[in-house]
Amino acid sequence: MNVTLIGKNVEVRLSRTAQRALAERATPLQAEMELLFSCLIRKRVRFSEQVAQDAIAVSDQLSVRFRPAMTRACVLSDLDGTPPLDDFPIVNPRPYVPRWLSIDYRCGQWVGEFGY
Repeated sequence: MNVTLIGKNVEVRLSRTAQRALAERATPLQAEMELLFSCLIRKRVRFSEQVAQDAIAVSDQLSVRFRPAMTRACVLSDLDGTPPLDDFPIVNPRPYVPRWLSIDYRCGQWVGEFGY
């Protein structure tokens, strides 16, 4: 499947188990590709039952979105738990949008990764 995010084509790859798990859902799932700018750059796919307004529907059961974010502090060792995040205002986010998103469903958990 393909979807257009911020003017860029993104290939969405679903494993067979992910396709089955999506078909069994009563509510849509959102996969958010988060690119975190901090001391280092981190990629993470977050899954949510809440679908954001700017998410793009891949199907009736799946929406995707891209979120560049940054931490409020660079010294992560001083923080307990997840660091507070802010949206990262990129003037032209298109070059940062991934080319592909891969989603699987393993041991009752959604698993995802994306790349360029």
